[in-house]
Amino acid sequence: MVTKEIPRTTAPAVPARRSPRRRRDGRAALLYLAPGGILLLAMLVYPIYQLVLISFYDYGQPQAVGNAPLVFLGFQNYLDLLENLQFWEVLAKTLGFTAVCVVGSLALGTGLAVLATRVRAWARVPLFLAALAAWATPAMAGSYVWLFLFDADFGLVNEVLSGLGFTGMANHSWTFDTYSTFGLVAAEVIWCSFPFVMVTMYAGLKGVPEEVIEAAYLDGASTWRTTWSITLPMVRPLLTIATIQSIIWDFKIFTQIYVMTNGGGVAGRNLVLNVFAYQQAFAGQEYGLGAALGVVMTLLLLSITGLYVRSQRRSAGWV
Repeated sequence: MVTKEIPRTTAPAVPARRSPRRRRDGRAALLYLAPGGILLLAMLVYPIYQLVLISFYDYGQPQAVGNAPLVFLGFQNYLDLLENLQFWEVLAKTLGFTAVCVVGSLALGTGLAVLATRVRAWARVPLFLAALAAWATPAMAGSYVWLFLFDADFGLVNEVLSGLGFTGMANHSWTFDTYSTFGLVAAEVIWCSFPFVMVTMYAGLKGVPEEVIEAAYLDGASTWRTTWSITLPMVRPLLTIATIQSIIWDFKIFTQIYVMTNGGGVAGRNLVLNVFAYQQAFAGQEYGLGAALGVVMTLLLLSITGLYVRSQRRSAGWV
């Protein structure tokens, strides 16, 4: 006797419905976020709209005071900017300067965060106080302190180096050569920005369960393997936040470059995009061209940040 198998029928999956409590929580979250969202719209969207609008006009000092009519130029300001060889030179220097500052801040801040997790409180507290003091120092004040330390005639650094036998460093000018000046400014930027990375990464490292680390060591994992395969993935979200913040801060640096190089260095050899935009918009009274440069900087910054976030999203499933 032949028996036929009765095919099994599966009921269609019923989509999960959100519970009334979750819906209420979602609405409550939106209500809490609404004031901040409205403030961000008011403080960001409208100024960006005005920036983009001005970039399409011949907008100078006569137009600003109402003595001349506005002339619509379309994309001419952008074309003039892209045809300016100095813009490309300044852009390359800005990208290189930003990369050095970001890598330096992350390396120093993360290294000190790891050190802070392995020392006792009597050493950790002074370390955090010194770092927070550097973080709290205003950019202009910190810039003048570093200029005084590296002064060619009265600087402490030259005196110490000369006393150690480096006689060629006597009366050495750290702000004359292009790369020496960028290095000095980058050191000051790293000094005042690494505490943010240090505090952020310290919080992330303290959040890694010790049981997980001990289990990895019991399984025979080396320190490097444990760091790469366990600790780093757990602190990756905080590392990404610190990296994005560093990119934003260092890409749009202004005060340190303007103060420590006296407005961009000898013959503008130490200009970055923010100082270059200031010179074009305010010193040159070409507000339309300066606005176009501001739009380009915003797009570049969003592109760099977006590419970094996308690469992190592909390499780890934390978002």
